[in-house]
Amino acid sequence: MTVLGWLAGSTIIRYISGIDHWIAFGLLAYVGGKMIRSGFDPIERQYDQVDPSRGKTLILLSVATSIDALAVGLSMALIHEPVLFSAAVIGLVTFILSGFGVTAGGRLKEAFGKKMEILGGVILIGIGLRILISHLMG
Repeated sequence: MTVLGWLAGSTIIRYISGIDHWIAFGLLAYVGGKMIRSGFDPIERQYDQVDPSRGKTLILLSVATSIDALAVGLSMALIHEPVLFSAAVIGLVTFILSGFGVTAGGRLKEAFGKKMEILGGVILIGIGLRILISHLMG
């Protein structure tokens, strides 16, 4: 997304800069809310569980968390910075932290059960709030 944002440059920034933070917040709050609701559900329902690594939830999380990377790419284009090295570093760090998150998340879920699902939902909503507040204050 960083490279796509950089390629888009100043062409689309005027169209999304006013609402990108609202979109990210809305998507993260939606997924986080579903995770919290599922975490409080005492009955294990196979059809109603939120699995953030599959389907619609994965797409929503990907779009929501990639909006910031798109904005970074747009910013880099506006200040005429090269993007390839930065995008490679961002990709590597994201890969490493995602792998750690998947591993740690699986172990924490085994140890703490549905409490981790609730915590995950709260964290997603917190990330959305951070994006929203940082854009509204900055």
